[in-house]
Amino acid sequence: MTAERPLQLQDADVLGLAEDWLEAGRSVALATVVETWGSAPRPVGSHLVIDADGRFEGSVSGGCVEGAVIEEAIEVIRKGEPRLLEFGIADETAWRVGLSCGGRIRVYVEKVI
Repeated sequence: MTAERPLQLQDADVLGLAEDWLEAGRSVALATVVETWGSAPRPVGSHLVIDADGRFEGSVSGGCVEGAVIEEAIEVIRKGEPRLLEFGIADETAWRVGLSCGGRIRVYVEKVI
């Protein structure tokens, strides 16, 4: 596991964008990296904001698992139930999605209301 880092400006921009999208009437989910192990492309606290149509901004993995996170986020928006996702090279999703850097990440996905 790696140490947490403070929120960075690009993360704050993603949160502001989530607020803008909500104010525009869009349904929104926020994905946040909550834990990392080994070599991970993005640190704890990194965000990805997703709307119900699959539009997104930000990053939780530099592109390695964003597609899978977006699919899960659309379900979270639809059902309203948060999910904790885990991605890594050694899990069952390694053939479908995974981190080529060999690390693992946990991503919490929640609907923003």
